[in-house]
Amino acid sequence: MGAAGFRATPSVLIVPLQNEFGWNRAVISIAVSINLILFGLTGPFAAALMDRFGLRAVTLGALVTVATGALLTTVMNAPWQLYLLWGVVVGLGTGCMASVLAATVAGRWFVHRRGLVLGALTAAGATGQLIFLPGLGWLAQNAGWRWVAIAVAVAALAVTPVVALFLRNRPADLGLRAYGATEADAAPVATGSPVANAFRGLKLGVRSRDFWLLGGSFFICGASTNGLIGTHLIPASMDHGMAEVTAASLLAVIGVFDVIGTLA
Repeated sequence: MGAAGFRATPSVLIVPLQNEFGWNRAVISIAVSINLILFGLTGPFAAALMDRFGLRAVTLGALVTVATGALLTTVMNAPWQLYLLWGVVVGLGTGCMASVLAATVAGRWFVHRRGLVLGALTAAGATGQLIFLPGLGWLAQNAGWRWVAIAVAVAALAVTPVVALFLRNRPADLGLRAYGATEADAAPVATGSPVANAFRGLKLGVRSRDFWLLGGSFFICGASTNGLIGTHLIPASMDHGMAEVTAASLLAVIGVFDVIGTLA
């Protein structure tokens, strides 16, 4: 939920940044494009890092990264700073908590109902959009865009104690088996560079027809939903006279049907 909510935040910021700094939407959208690209490309490397250092360490690092990038945007005054902070820093942080985290948790903790669990965790992304966007839209409209960035940073930092205390790498850490497993899961020992391991995994993937079919489908889905609607629906609605909180709520409603479609 957090990754999706954090990633969707730029759609709330476009018009306020345009009004304060005079940057046109094409300039601001470059930061969103960088964010989305890294949101996707970080996945294989995040998975390799999770294998090497564990879910908890990677997730905590991602949350702190998002909080740092969001807080520093409150003092930016040039487009390159937006590209660096919200594009690169927040993009890397959210990419480490996106679908790769859901797939890793489902794969390690569930044997039976794994598909349902993966669908539920994926749908949590839309739930994050539903929870965050109306409130962030209200903040942007009534308190200013900097409070939106501060709220994102506070939300990310607020979750870190929960992650530190309760997130475990595998069921074996608690003396349990994965749900539906008939025997204990032997944790593989990750060796070598996480970067090299990620590239080895990608090398295997690109040889598979299914990899390209899935990758192409997700690319089209991401470009149309996150890239177009998720980014530009709020500014376009405001151009037609809607209040920002109303426009953000419309985007959140899309998230409701996303949850229904994912779980159906």
